[in-house]
Amino acid sequence: MRKLGLIAGSGALPATLARHCASIGREIFVLRLTGFADPGLGGMTGADVGLAQVGKGIRLLRQASCGAVCFAGAVSRPNFRALKPDLRGLAALPGAIIAAGRGDDALLAFMVGEFEKEGFVVEGAHEVMGGLTLGPDLNTRCKPNAENLADAVRALELARVIGRLDVGQGAVCCQGLILAVEAQEGTDAMLQRVATLSPALRGSPDARRGVLAKASKPGQELRIDLPTIGPETVRNAAAAGLAGIAGEEGRVIVVERETTIALADTLGLFLIGLPAEGG
Repeated sequence: MRKLGLIAGSGALPATLARHCASIGREIFVLRLTGFADPGLGGMTGADVGLAQVGKGIRLLRQASCGAVCFAGAVSRPNFRALKPDLRGLAALPGAIIAAGRGDDALLAFMVGEFEKEGFVVEGAHEVMGGLTLGPDLNTRCKPNAENLADAVRALELARVIGRLDVGQGAVCCQGLILAVEAQEGTDAMLQRVATLSPALRGSPDARRGVLAKASKPGQELRIDLPTIGPETVRNAAAAGLAGIAGEEGRVIVVERETTIALADTLGLFLIGLPAEGG
């Protein structure tokens, strides 16, 4: 089993993967991206690197004898003018800027290619840890009714449409009416916006209606930036009065899985996977 270089952004996913690797005896080296990685990763074997310190990161990964890398956690699009690249980063910067001009998917694919050129095998988080993605049934106590399923399908269709435009990965639908689509603000901010809408348009804790759906962007690099849900997603969906959360089977990561399911049960939401487009 190749030693894994875990390139860590924000959120719970990097720590989840690190704990999993420790449990199966897989060696890891954590590259903590400055300004993004959770401070809790500081106690793990690894080092801190700036976003544009590509050469330093590659050198550290090689010194640690890593044969594979995994990008995990959120990283916001950088201000390229404010970056302080090292020589290897400087060489990659023009290509990164050109790729960014074509959208986030192109930028992420470029990043993957840079590490592959250096001889690393790039693994998706769902490849590092089996059972990480949304399945057809997460065994939540609440189950979707016919209206919920219709909302889930419609929201998922729209999530795919905005994904093709490289806009976002999520949408909310309630009784056939689209309440919100995700853009650069992210899923949590979108759900908080839904919570401010008139109760006539959405559900409530006593009468939950509507569904959040998340989908991978059609044609995106599936080894990086898969849509993610977790406890905070459930909390915000519940606060917005929604009945549940849906996503594409095998293409939506569920972080803190047991906690997420237990919280959905406590708050009265369902979690469900629907067939992925083309698969």
